[in-house]
Amino acid sequence: MFSVDRKDFGPNFVFGAATAAYQIEGGQIDGRGTSIWDTFSATPGNVKNADSGLNACNHYHRWPEDLDLIRDAGFDGYRFSFAWPRLIPAGTGAVNQAGIDFYDRLIDGMLERGIKPFATLYHWDLPSPLQDKGGWMNRDIASAFGDYASLVAQKFGDRLSAIATINEPWCVAFLSHFLGIHAPGYRDVRAAARAMHHVLLAHGTGIDALRAEGAKNLGIVLNLEKSEPASDKPEDLAATNLGDAIFNRWYLGGLFKGQYPEELTSILAPYLPEGFERDMPIVSRPLDWLGINYYTRGLYRASPSTPIFPIAKAEGSLEANDLGWEIYPQGLTDLLVRVSTEYTKVPIYVTENGMSEDNDERRIAYYDAHLKAVVDAQKRGADVRGYFAWSLLDNYEWAEGYSSRFGIVHVDYATQKRTPKGSYRSFQGMLHNTR
Repeated sequence: MFSVDRKDFGPNFVFGAATAAYQIEGGQIDGRGTSIWDTFSATPGNVKNADSGLNACNHYHRWPEDLDLIRDAGFDGYRFSFAWPRLIPAGTGAVNQAGIDFYDRLIDGMLERGIKPFATLYHWDLPSPLQDKGGWMNRDIASAFGDYASLVAQKFGDRLSAIATINEPWCVAFLSHFLGIHAPGYRDVRAAARAMHHVLLAHGTGIDALRAEGAKNLGIVLNLEKSEPASDKPEDLAATNLGDAIFNRWYLGGLFKGQYPEELTSILAPYLPEGFERDMPIVSRPLDWLGINYYTRGLYRASPSTPIFPIAKAEGSLEANDLGWEIYPQGLTDLLVRVSTEYTKVPIYVTENGMSEDNDERRIAYYDAHLKAVVDAQKRGADVRGYFAWSLLDNYEWAEGYSSRFGIVHVDYATQKRTPKGSYRSFQGMLHNTR
C-alpha cells in the first residue's frame, strides 16, 4: 500500500489512469484508416519481435470492462486518446461514422460510471495519407490538425472534462525524426527541425480550432526530464544546457514565452522553416492547463565528435526500471517547481508517470515515491491539480512491443484476460470510497 493519503493532495485533486489509442484499442476494422505505426511496425527491425498494435488489448470491444476497472479502482478520470485514422481515415476529408460511434459509446460509458474524460487528440498515430505528404515535416499538417480538432470539438466537446492537443511533442518530432526510434523513423536533422516547429504550430492551430467551436479546458502534454550533468566539468555543464534545450526548453519556451532557446535555433537555423518566427504567436496561444509526463532524468556529458549536437547521454548510478530508465522521484518535484516558477501559472497535471517492470512490488514503491514527490512540489508552490498513472493496462509499448509492461492491470495477450496487480490495489486502497 501507499504511504500517502488522498487528503495529502488537497481538495478536488484528480486521480486517474492513462492509455493511448494505438497501444490498447486494436479493432483495426469498421473503416479505420492506416497509421504510421501500422507501417512502421510492419517494417523489419523497427519493433521488438515485430509486434504491432493490430490487436493490442482489444479495448475497441472490451472497453466496458476497462472502464469498470477504472471506476472500481476509485479513479476520478480517464486519460485516453482519439485515433485520428479511426475518425478521419485519410487524415483530411471524409469522416468515418463508425469511429464517431465508438467514441460516443466510450465517452458516454465514462460519464455513466462517473469518470471524467480527459481526451488527447494526437498520441502518435498519424494517418498514413498525411505521412505520404510529408507528415510533420509539411507545414500543411497544421491546418489538417485544426480541421481534426474542430471535428472532435463538434462531436464530443460538450462531454469532455479536458482536451490536450498533442501528447509529447519531443517524441513526435525529435525521437521520431532525428533519433529514428519511433514512427516514421527518420534520422535527419532537417526533418527533425521542421517537425519540432510544425508540431507546435499544429498545437496552436488546434487550440484556435477548439476554442472556435466552444471547447473548454484546453492544454497540451509535454514529456519532460530533469537534465543533469555527468560531472562538474564545464563541457559537461554546457552539454546539459544543450540537452535541456532540446528536451525541455524548446517546448516550454515556445509554448509559454513564444520563443525557442537561442542556443538551439542557432544550430538549427539552416534547417528550420523559413520565417518560423512569424508563427510564434500561434505556437504560444494561452492554455488552461499543462500536462507533464515524467519518468526519469537525463544525464549528459560532452561528446565533441558527435555532429550537430556534441552531447551524449551518460549512464547513471541510480536504480532503474527494466528499460534502464533511472528512478528519480526528486526530478519530478524539481520539474514541477521549475515549470510553475519559470514558465506558467496555469494548473499542472502529471498526465503520465509509471514504471515498466515485472516486479509489481517495485512498481508500488515507484508510485509511492512519485506521489510523495507531487506533494513535495505542492508544498513548494507548484499548482498541481491531478495525477494519472501510466498505464491502466499492460499494452503495446511502441518500439518495445509487448515486452514492456507498464500496467497496473496485467493483460494476458493470448486470452485478453485482465488481472489487477498489487499496484492497482494500492491505488484502490488510497482512493477507496473517496470518489
